[in-house]
Amino acid sequence: MKTTYMNPYLAGFLLGITLLATIVITGRGLGASGAIKSAVVAAVSTISPNHAHESKFYSENLKSLHDNPLKAWLVFEVLGVIIGGFLSGVVSDRLNFVTERGPHITNTMRLGFALIGGLLFGLGAQFARGCTSGAALSGMAVLSTGGIITMMAIFGSGYAVAYFFRKLWM
Repeated sequence: MKTTYMNPYLAGFLLGITLLATIVITGRGLGASGAIKSAVVAAVSTISPNHAHESKFYSENLKSLHDNPLKAWLVFEVLGVIIGGFLSGVVSDRLNFVTERGPHITNTMRLGFALIGGLLFGLGAQFARGCTSGAALSGMAVLSTGGIITMMAIFGSGYAVAYFFRKLWM
């Protein structure tokens, strides 16, 4: 059975409509890194409440996230993305737990690179004060110079780094 994917133009249009609806309804764009921050703030506040209230970073985020950081709308957004991705895989018969990799890389190396890439991406999202969804996608939607520069940096660095890792996939 041939795997089918959604038309990319339709998917881009629907993403744009989702972004527009988010801006109209919430007054902000899409973003995922805020959900991770909320989860970390909630965990630190639960494990060490004194440290959370004494630390400038945690105390400011506890104030802005009201009574429970896990009730932030970004947490529900990310949960919806995870559930939606799972349901999309089920509906289109693409749900499998196989590690995709090239012929010159082992599963362990592939998962290791994925973990390192994810950690670097998360660190970069904190330095940039937002992930690609928030900084680039939402920024470009409102014609923000920072959003356009962020998107160019993301694609530019991706192309530059891909050159060094392409042999693992070919």
